[in-house]
Amino acid sequence: MPTANVNRSTAPLKNVVNMMVLIDAMRSRDQHSSSLALFSGPSGYGKSFAARYAQNATQGIYVEVKFGWTRKIFLSSLLIELGETSPRGTCGDMYLEIVKRLGGDPTRPLIIDEADYLLAKGLVEYARDFGDSTGVPVILIGEEKLPSKLKAIEKVDNRVLERVLAVPCDLDDAKTLARLLCPKLNLADDLLAHLLEKTKGRTQRLVNTLNDVRKFARRAGVEQLDVESYHGPIDTAAVPMRTA
Repeated sequence: MPTANVNRSTAPLKNVVNMMVLIDAMRSRDQHSSSLALFSGPSGYGKSFAARYAQNATQGIYVEVKFGWTRKIFLSSLLIELGETSPRGTCGDMYLEIVKRLGGDPTRPLIIDEADYLLAKGLVEYARDFGDSTGVPVILIGEEKLPSKLKAIEKVDNRVLERVLAVPCDLDDAKTLARLLCPKLNLADDLLAHLLEKTKGRTQRLVNTLNDVRKFARRAGVEQLDVESYHGPIDTAAVPMRTA
């Protein structure tokens, strides 16, 4: 894959870099190659954050599919993201308008988050059709079982050119998040490593925990913390147990 055009001065998280590399690869693919790509991984790995970053960096089209969406709601929502304020007409009419608008600039990626719901609703072939009809890179983002689920739909699975797995946060990611969320604190590496272990490297849990670290430091009146001095909560997603 080519090197992603990412501003390294902002020290982006690994999954942000991985997403940008994926989009760069899809943009620079051979014109005869298929246009579908997958970005998948467990919940909480920061996939949606990476997608939003990529949307802003590439002027891409981003839509997050919801559980209760129908075919018409999906198409209407995508048209709104493409600039149509009041989508009208049949699903066929909206499909043709989407293809027209996407085809106007095939360098803008179409990023579809929570794509598992597309499969559940039998709508994932729209993603294939949009890519085939316009040449735009179509990035499907979903949970870690998304690639195996897609295997059941052979004519869509055969169109997937790139498959990238999201990764858990590492120490560099933790330092990046600490600088962002706790800019006035000096957090020791042993504390960050401990938080990574307890949160299993899940970005959202680490973000929640760093917010608690900031509150703990403010209450304690300290500007430095290590694993021995931090006694605040850690978001492990463990089910609370009754103590009495």
